[in-house]
Amino acid sequence: MIAGGTESSAVTVEWAISEILRRPEIFERATQELDQVIGQTRWVEEKDIPQLPYMAAIVKETMRLHPVAPMLVPRQARESCTIAGFDVPVGTRILVNVWTIGRDPKIWDSPDEFRPERFLGSQIDVKGQDFELLPFGSGRRMCPGYNLGLRVIQTSLANLVHGFEWGLPEGMKKEDLNMEEIFGLSTPKKEPLVAVVKPRLPPQLYEHLH
Repeated sequence: MIAGGTESSAVTVEWAISEILRRPEIFERATQELDQVIGQTRWVEEKDIPQLPYMAAIVKETMRLHPVAPMLVPRQARESCTIAGFDVPVGTRILVNVWTIGRDPKIWDSPDEFRPERFLGSQIDVKGQDFELLPFGSGRRMCPGYNLGLRVIQTSLANLVHGFEWGLPEGMKKEDLNMEEIFGLSTPKKEPLVAVVKPRLPPQLYEHLH
């Protein structure tokens, strides 16, 4: 559970930073929220997350566009049923493609665009109750480590955005960022993110970092 929660969380955070680098205005809006709620004298703590709706929206939007597990854990039909006009016999193995659901134009406006603001004021969450967004699955076969993974992602990403200014290497444009993915146990970037960071908080806050 710990291995699954941490590896998949790191992949999600990398995707989020990559998307933010392509839209600097998102970084600016996120840091404004962080400065207003957290200030510039401390790091973000887990208890702060409910007070950071825009950061939460960034996490949801990242999970929509870049679900770590594009195909949920296989299910099996316990009884025969009909779905969208298709007969599904009992015992059928069922695969749910959350990657496709997250990019369905019937559900999402401009589905291929990274737009965290779509979740502001929205009741859609990632806890398995809203079938439009199921990065952790739903029901009895939902990811058992989702609580750990979600907290790690939210807190880690918030601190990375709060504590550092992010930029691309010299001579590299945001259009040059490779956003291709590869399929495996998770769905990481094909080319690891390379970025340049510099502190944006008082120096004493970095003394314990290695």
